[in-house]
Order: sequence, then C-alpha cells, then structure tokens
Amino acid sequence: MRLKQIPISAWVGIFGIALAIFCAVFAPLIAPYGEREIVGSVWEPMGGTYLLGTDNLGRDLLSRMIYGTRTTLTVALAATIISFSLGIFLSFTAAVSRGIIDQTLSRFNDLMMSIPTLIFALVVLAVLPQNLFVLIMVMAVLDSTRVYRLGRAVALDVAVMEFVEAAKLRGEGTMWIIFREILPNTLSPLLAEFGLRFAFSILFLSTLSFLGLGIQPPAADWGGMVKDNKDGIIFGISAALVPGTAIAALAVSVNLVVDWLLGRTSSLKGGRGDV
Repeated sequence: MRLKQIPISAWVGIFGIALAIFCAVFAPLIAPYGEREIVGSVWEPMGGTYLLGTDNLGRDLLSRMIYGTRTTLTVALAATIISFSLGIFLSFTAAVSRGIIDQTLSRFNDLMMSIPTLIFALVVLAVLPQNLFVLIMVMAVLDSTRVYRLGRAVALDVAVMEFVEAAKLRGEGTMWIIFREILPNTLSPLLAEFGLRFAFSILFLSTLSFLGLGIQPPAADWGGMVKDNKDGIIFGISAALVPGTAIAALAVSVNLVVDWLLGRTSSLKGGRGDV
C-alpha cells in the first residue's frame, strides 16, 4: 500500500486517533499538572499559564483532557472488544447451527433490544457497584445485541454458500466453519461495524458519565468534564465545550478511518469461490 493512495479524509482520521493514543499512553509525561491537582482559581480563562484554562475546581483543563483521553479510550475500547467478540461468536453460532439454538439466541436478543439501552444501563448501574469492570461489562453486553443482529445477517448470507457446505460435508466442526470459513468472508461489514461500535461506546460512556453513572470523580473523563463545567456556559465559560469538542472529533476521526478501510476491504465481499 502506498501512502499516496490514502485519501486526505483518512489522514485526518488517522491523525486524530494517533493524537488520542499518544495522549493516552504518555499522559503522565506530557500533562503540565496532575490529574487531580488544583492549581488555580475557578474557571480561569484560556491562555497564559493555563492553555485551556481551569475547570470548576481550579484544576488545569489541559491536564484533565490528557488524562481523560486515557480513561475514555481504555473503557470504550475494552467495551467494544468484549461486545464485538460476544456478539459475533453468538451470532455466527446461531447462523451455523440454526434450529432451536438460532431461535433461542435470536429471541433473547430481540428481548434485550426491546429495552431502551440508556434506561437499561442507568437501572443496572444504579443497582450494581460502581467500578470500571461493571461499567465495561454493562456497556459490552448492551452493545453486543446490535453486533449480534448484524453478525447473524451477514453470516446467514455466507453460511449458504458452496464452500461452507463443502466444509460441513468434510465433517468440519462449528468452530472451524465460524473462524475459517465465515469470519474471513465477512470482514468488510464487520470492520465497519467495529468502528461504529467504538464510536458509539465513546458517546455512550460520555453520556453515562454526564448523568453521573459512568466514570466516577475525581477521575478524569470527557463526559464527566462536560458535566462538571456545564454551569459555566451560562457565564460564557468554554470549559464544557472543550471536552465536548474532543468527543465529537474522536468519533469523526474513527468514522473517517473506517470508511477508508471499508473501501480497501470491499473485495472480501465476494467470498471464497475457489473451494
């Protein structure tokens, strides 16, 4: 692959993701102040000593943004990986097995999807202990229902193809058919779905934090920072707009890269006709 073949939009997305990853990995080294360190007065303006100003408690907003990148990316990525693994495995199993297994998994998935995601998450998180593991698992389980729906749809299209039937006649097991026959031939739509699910996880996490059931203070995350500084908007303070802009920018960056990768892998849609 030549670098010249990468479109401008993809470069913008790659730069945005790379910047977020850099901040997440090297947060303690590049942040001017500590994550929870109070360094000035409340809502000091941008510029001068504090590049992005200070927040509602006098903490450096730039430092909080950098540390918040680590928290937001880690939780969103972990939830996406778990939800994608769970949703794809169950959906492919249902598509290959059919019969009672397919009906049971699909009806249960329909039941889960009938419950509004945000309301369900708020109820569960209000009852369970508030820690990162519980938060990630709740996000992953709820998001896996969307992955299941797409995964089953694309798997059913591939499961009826000749090379899958040939694998069944050879006596290959369910796991072989899933990972060696179906998965390689569904990468294109699944790749796009992974990017969309990751972007959705970032927005969902930010929403939960804004409502007080996501990342708990004093840990920094972008949704929580919007919540902490939202009252400043009344007085013309832009502290809440900075993390809000970062959330939108990262979601757009992910989608730009996914669109480019989807175009490069579109040749996988044709399946394996050589078997």
